[in-house]
Amino acid sequence: MERYKEEFIEFMVESDVLKFGDFTLKSGRKSPFFMNAGAYVTGSQLMRLGEYYAKAIFDRFGTDFDVLFGPAYKGIPLSVATVIAFSKLYGKEIRYCSNRKEEKDHGDAGILLGSKLKDGDRVVIIEDVTTSGKSIEETFPIITGCADIKILGLMVSLNRMERGKGDKCALDEIKDLYGFNTAAIVSMAEVREYLYNREVNGRVVIDDEINNRIDAYYKEYGAV
Repeated sequence: MERYKEEFIEFMVESDVLKFGDFTLKSGRKSPFFMNAGAYVTGSQLMRLGEYYAKAIFDRFGTDFDVLFGPAYKGIPLSVATVIAFSKLYGKEIRYCSNRKEEKDHGDAGILLGSKLKDGDRVVIIEDVTTSGKSIEETFPIITGCADIKILGLMVSLNRMERGKGDKCALDEIKDLYGFNTAAIVSMAEVREYLYNREVNGRVVIDDEINNRIDAYYKEYGAV
């Protein structure tokens, strides 16, 4: 596993973004782990987060794209932090773009924030995590309707590796439905491999009990 992925896993735990215990998800599933990207709240956290995203996007998509699109609302700070990091790390100026939940009819009017989309733009979408693909379902017609763009792919921070609407994980369902590549900075398989019986901040994050509960969860909800 690449070193930046190991660092990112520790960063999620240290930032109280990735937790292990008893959680009820929006889907109603009882999960032994939970990720809340809203816990990234400080300048240093957002700076580091943008760098991890930038490294993962560079590894998967290179620098040959023009726009990083972050769906509202959580995708807005993600896209801003990441284009800043991309410029710093790779010397490439990527434009950021996000959508509004409601179209603005005065001043900086329209449905989009940041850069406008132009014909020929190559776009990478950035999100925190996706379990159902709902945000892509909402924003795909918006951004493809604004200009003749090419979506290269989607990058999220964590692949939960559980079933979406069908038997596949949400990232695979999105790839099949829309025809662009999907990727994550890390997967739960990588998280488990790195954290099992490892101390972070003086405590073991995934011990035998948590590991067994994750096994049981994937027996019921794991993607094929």
